[in-house]
Amino acid sequence: MVTLNRLSVKEPHDVSLHLPEAVEAEFRTHAAIRQADTAGRDFFISRTENAVICMLLLVGCYAAILIPAYFPLDKFALSDNQYFNQEVCMYTHQQRHPCRHDAHAQSPHFQDVLNHSASLLSGRCRRHWCVEHLKQLPCSSALTDIPVFLRREGRAAAWDESPPLGLRGSQEHLARALASLPKPGLPWSLHRGGRCTRCVVVGSGGVLHGSRLGTHIDQYDVIIRMNNAPVLGYERDTGSRTTIRLIYPEGAPSSANEYKETSIIALVVFKSLDLDWLTSIITKQPLGFWSKLWFWKDVVDDIPLKADNFQILHPDIIRRTGEVLQKYSHTQRKLRVPTLGAGAVVMALQLCDHVSLAGFGYNMQHPHARLHYYETIRMAAMKAQVVHDVSSEKLFLRQLVAAGAVSDLTGAL
Repeated sequence: MVTLNRLSVKEPHDVSLHLPEAVEAEFRTHAAIRQADTAGRDFFISRTENAVICMLLLVGCYAAILIPAYFPLDKFALSDNQYFNQEVCMYTHQQRHPCRHDAHAQSPHFQDVLNHSASLLSGRCRRHWCVEHLKQLPCSSALTDIPVFLRREGRAAAWDESPPLGLRGSQEHLARALASLPKPGLPWSLHRGGRCTRCVVVGSGGVLHGSRLGTHIDQYDVIIRMNNAPVLGYERDTGSRTTIRLIYPEGAPSSANEYKETSIIALVVFKSLDLDWLTSIITKQPLGFWSKLWFWKDVVDDIPLKADNFQILHPDIIRRTGEVLQKYSHTQRKLRVPTLGAGAVVMALQLCDHVSLAGFGYNMQHPHARLHYYETIRMAAMKAQVVHDVSSEKLFLRQLVAAGAVSDLTGAL
């Protein structure tokens, strides 16, 4: 006989389950995690949204940095006339009329520059004008009687200096290059022959932009340009003819059309390989792959001119220019390499009786001014270069102008 001492029956609505304590604790933990995960999804953004926001921030940062650098806002509203008027107001040494910078400003300085150029061209050409006026400078003896182009014979180049100040270590390279030249040395077209000649050295300065000096520049006997400064498309400001273009391989114009109105290509030797490049250009035998690797940028393989149109600048031009510039330097340091522009001016003093400059002058006080006439790079970019001493060059050129040895057509010095 079985006795049920504690038999009880629960109400039908009481259906709660009794789980083991461990299982119940685990259940509560998972529930808490799910609740926290749901709350986290409500707080954090999705991966797609995060990627979009990051991309927008990146584009915004690049825009904030690059737009002011390449498109200064203060230049957007300037037309060509207004821009040139502003540049001449900054730089001109004549100051015949007060400059106006308001919205209603006229542009009489276009005419000022043209009148100054026209008066120089219409004046009588006097033999030995530059040499006579150089005597006012203490460095006059260093700026005269310098050979212009290398010859097979005659006064030897300086073999105690490395290029571009000399030709040390380049004897074999030079011999091959000179052998490829039919007539090395000063061409007959540049011999004065008793006549008075005028030179103009056309720089790349932004002040040339909008000058409308092209027809005046083309009237000079000798027109000197440097490197890849373009002519095509800029004839109104720069003229169309080129008598001598000073280049080194990396700076040679890439367009064949730039050589159409060019009489002489003069190589400035910065390294022995430059002479091999010239030999390949003249003989039409391309350089090897290994040689091309030593140029710091791609170089042209062909220049559509005859062998008679090539010369090699005598390194004494660069060396003597550097020595003179060192006297204008505020610090005593190793001889700095002059710009091709400064070398071209010294070369012009050897070739012509009258020398004029156009497109020269860097004014570092105006960092947003146009650096070159053919591109939008601003003056501030010059602060990054450490090869040339542009301050010394400016002092040197200013003294040449002050002494009357050269004339500054665009007034930026």
